[in-house]
Amino acid sequence: MTLHLKLKSSIAAALMLTGLGFTSQASADAIDDITKAGAINVGIFSDFPPFSSASADMSIKGYDVDVAQAIADSLKVKLNLVSVTGQNRIPYLTDKRVDILMSVGYSKEREQVIDFAVAYAPYYIAVIGPAALAVKGKEDLADKSIAVNRGTLEDTSLTEAAPASADIRRFDNYNSVIQAFISGQTQLMVVGNDVGAQVLARQEALKPEQKFQLLTSPSHIGLNKNEDRLKTAVNDAVAKMLADGRLDESSKAWLKTPLNPDNLKD
Repeated sequence: MTLHLKLKSSIAAALMLTGLGFTSQASADAIDDITKAGAINVGIFSDFPPFSSASADMSIKGYDVDVAQAIADSLKVKLNLVSVTGQNRIPYLTDKRVDILMSVGYSKEREQVIDFAVAYAPYYIAVIGPAALAVKGKEDLADKSIAVNRGTLEDTSLTEAAPASADIRRFDNYNSVIQAFISGQTQLMVVGNDVGAQVLARQEALKPEQKFQLLTSPSHIGLNKNEDRLKTAVNDAVAKMLADGRLDESSKAWLKTPLNPDNLKD
């Protein structure tokens, strides 16, 4: 009986070890999966200009796409863009429907669920005005009329920074903010650099420019926990773009302003 029990225990142990061996082989990390597939699946907003949006030929282009392509090239695989929304993108990542996510703002809450690669894109709230108007800091907002989207982070940031004499005019959407500024209803506007880039690109007669920043919160690349090899590869690709000037070129092309490395600091 004792011999029989020992034999059963030995067989069970062998089966467990075999199972563990199969599990270990099956749980290849993200780099292995990407290499085997020959493609990296990148979650991206499909309508988030100038970071990503449909071009005339219906392909998605923008700052985020430039960086995603550089990451794919560094891994020597094809880039596969996957359209995501603010609601489904974290589940897409944790379910491994995508390998990485673009344009993810860091937060302690998100860090409980996903990991963050290096910051790669500036996101900030800026005061924008015509080149002819001298505004260098928040004290210069005194007695100026300023358009802002009501109830947004831009609104609260401006309200905290502006002197009491500033004429803050609140609108219900970004189109109204932009229209108020370009039509001359207000001297300045306060928007994120994603919205601001569109105005800087199109209003040549007004010659708008960024005067100064109210808040900086750079975008990171999100990935699953415990994917150290993929995180290193992503960080290395972004560092190379920063070093050789390609990130600055993308910033000039899409954000209409040179890249300030300080804007990549949380």
